[in-house]
Amino acid sequence: MPQAAAPPAGPKPLSAPARALARLGLVRDIDLALHLPLRYEDETRLAPIATLHDGVTGQVQGTVLECRVETRARRQLLVRIADDSGELMLRLLHFYPSMQKTLAPGALVRVRGELRAGFFGREMVHPEFRAVTPETPLPAGLTPVYPSTAQLPQAYLRKVIASALPRAPLDELLPGGSVPAGLPSLREAVTFLHHPPPGTDLDALEGHRHPAWQRLKFDELLAQQLAQAQARAERARLRAPPLRARPGGLVERLVAGLPQLLGGPLTGAQQRVVAEIAADLARPTPMHRLLQGDVGSGKTVVAALAAAAAIDAGWQCALMAPTEILAEQHFRKLVQWLQPQGIAIAWLTGSRKGRERREMLAAVADGRAGLVVGTHAVIQRDVAFARLGLAVVDEQHRFGVAQRLALREKLANGEEGKEGREGDDGTQGLEPHLLMMSATPIPRTLAMSHYADLDLSTIDELPPGRTPIVTKVFEDGRRAQVLARIRDEVAQGKQVYWVCPLVEESEHVDLQNATATHAELSALLPGAMVGLLHGRMAAAEKAAVMKLFTDGTMKLLVATTVIEVGVDVPNASLMVIEHAERFGLAQLHQLRGRVGRGAVASVCVLLYTAPLSPTGKARLKAMAETTDGFEIARRDLEIRGPGEFMGARQSGDALLRFADLAEDEPLLLHARATAARLLSAQPSVAQRQVDRWLGAKTEFLKA
Repeated sequence: MPQAAAPPAGPKPLSAPARALARLGLVRDIDLALHLPLRYEDETRLAPIATLHDGVTGQVQGTVLECRVETRARRQLLVRIADDSGELMLRLLHFYPSMQKTLAPGALVRVRGELRAGFFGREMVHPEFRAVTPETPLPAGLTPVYPSTAQLPQAYLRKVIASALPRAPLDELLPGGSVPAGLPSLREAVTFLHHPPPGTDLDALEGHRHPAWQRLKFDELLAQQLAQAQARAERARLRAPPLRARPGGLVERLVAGLPQLLGGPLTGAQQRVVAEIAADLARPTPMHRLLQGDVGSGKTVVAALAAAAAIDAGWQCALMAPTEILAEQHFRKLVQWLQPQGIAIAWLTGSRKGRERREMLAAVADGRAGLVVGTHAVIQRDVAFARLGLAVVDEQHRFGVAQRLALREKLANGEEGKEGREGDDGTQGLEPHLLMMSATPIPRTLAMSHYADLDLSTIDELPPGRTPIVTKVFEDGRRAQVLARIRDEVAQGKQVYWVCPLVEESEHVDLQNATATHAELSALLPGAMVGLLHGRMAAAEKAAVMKLFTDGTMKLLVATTVIEVGVDVPNASLMVIEHAERFGLAQLHQLRGRVGRGAVASVCVLLYTAPLSPTGKARLKAMAETTDGFEIARRDLEIRGPGEFMGARQSGDALLRFADLAEDEPLLLHARATAARLLSAQPSVAQRQVDRWLGAKTEFLKA
């Protein structure tokens, strides 16, 4: 009877070190080549034992005189070695039989570690060591120390990287004259960084200022600039509906009514950005613009005028905000401004269910709703627009990268709403215009790098009549003084916010903290209404609390960070932020922006608990020194780096590995100019540069 054929062998299982490499993303030769050292050790020299100083790391070579296991206090291996100048004790608290064999009396060993004065005299605790012969050569260059894990010993990592380097595709892609003068070729730079020769300036090397580092930074920035320019060029090929406001139409009527609605005309800065947006909307290519302005600068009215232009031209506008509270603030203002002009406004959030939602969806689908306001529910699968001409996204960086990409994709291809866009009304193949808004100003270098495919409009002027906010930083021990100030403010008829932190790791504890603070402040103000607002409340409860505070019935509101953006109560004159050291700088600035929204003098008190970390000190110092959102953003970028500043961490993927936007602006400017030349003259070279450095990460740049 013939035997059944053996099943085909599956893929050979990876070894533990290979699995660890894969987890670090080190799969290809180029991945290993670009896995650069964190620091270096100088193993090119030997020091006589007697010349070592306490607290200094050095390398010696000596003969083992004694090796014994000591069990008195704790089990440890004590090894005494000597050279011609003196003796040294090695102390190993964790050891194996193989170590005892290597360190047997009579063996010649090379040892590297930090010298310290111990109970047994001069000693090194857990030094690196290996057996050698008198002929064993010293390394010719500095020894790299790589980012690693417990499963990846440095010796193994050094070996696989050294093996991959000659095979890695590091050929020179860029034509002559592209690279800044004085920088080496890419292969020379990478090889140098893995194996710097003796005498290399370690300070410049580890501070990433060495020309070899500058070359890598330039190539990375160039790839990013190319990818952004490609995205911009790709968008320029798309078509969008030209949205031109009609003479005497909705936009003109809204502008005429603004002095009465806002208490004054548009500021010069608002007029400038309105004109920039109007010019974009009138073009047959999709607008892709970021409107930035500090807290309270009047971005919502600019968005309202953009929406009015779209509606005036016979199209719909969608406005999306990250939270229901912010979405509702927008909704209320827009209803007040646009509904008297006969514009129907739909309201879509996750909490709106049943018949109300179905009615709203029908109004959106048949075009009766000219404006649709809501949270991410606006882009859910069952939402179909009749004629979506403009999408406005507020605080776009607060959406996760995946959400931002989903929004871009929905707007780009109309996947979920295409039924209404493939009719005979001229909508087929047209993309909506996109306006993003942010109250976190974008520092210059970030605007030139991560936001290079966007057009930028900036409102750099606050409406008249705003009083500057005074910021005070107090240790928690002065809490009684703060409570007394609250009692005075409420007695004068003013309103107060008290913000408690919300830390993800301990949401339940923080909720108890907010509740306890609410009870404490209620007892302090027996005749006043004190409210409580937190993320676990139902939307209807939140709305009810906010209405009481907004109309002045509630004098003090204890809240978590749900009030960070969008809440506009001009009578609120004092904000207390408890455990301010737990908040990020941008978040502190946003929270502070909830006061100072009227003519009344306002104070923000930052209560902190000692001891402060260096980062915490830097954040609170910045808050005390400036209320300028652009300066806050610059310092925030310095403290956090671009990945966290942009929310890129939500994707698990920082967008720049090597370049530092706080230090590398000259390289960025050179990369910008080079990208434009390359795309024009050698587009295939440009594409290879992008593929080498970014690969699939180009999608994150689009978010």
